[in-house]
Amino acid sequence: MFKRLSSDQVGIVRASAVALAFAAVVLVVGYAWLPPELFGLSPEMDFGERIAFTLKASILMFLWLAGCVGAVSRGRFYSPADIRGSAFGKPSPAIAVRAAVLQNSLEQTVLAFGAHLTLAALLRETELVLIPLLVALFLVGRITFAFGYAKRVSGRAFGMALTGASIIASYGIVVGLIAAGR
Repeated sequence: MFKRLSSDQVGIVRASAVALAFAAVVLVVGYAWLPPELFGLSPEMDFGERIAFTLKASILMFLWLAGCVGAVSRGRFYSPADIRGSAFGKPSPAIAVRAAVLQNSLEQTVLAFGAHLTLAALLRETELVLIPLLVALFLVGRITFAFGYAKRVSGRAFGMALTGASIIASYGIVVGLIAAGR
């Protein structure tokens, strides 16, 4: 029934556990100790101001995504095997990791941004401090994912799990707030 895990699987489990613990600490400590004034938050913020705040905080995620697009584009330009574009074949080893990081980052950005906008509609007053914390976790997750990707399977696990933890936390908070009647 239980089969022995490979060393890659053990590495993924370990890195994921560390990422989940890190995310929990950052969210709890950040929410408890960061002053809302640091982010320009006030109890009087209306719906439009909360959305604007979230859009401003989320720009960092889109800058990351733009950087990923640029990395693939630069890689294609300098790779004779890839210069014709993705419609003409799979990426060569020269840009395969960049392309994989871009694709994964696009998927994660869409999920995170949707959750953050929904949170902006539901969070009140100083609760909005969660948005920049979630964006920070997302970015640290993406960066560590990108740098660890080429190393080995477990090398990208921390970053993937940290990105995932920030997104799961976002949707979990959304569902909890909706269930509580917000």
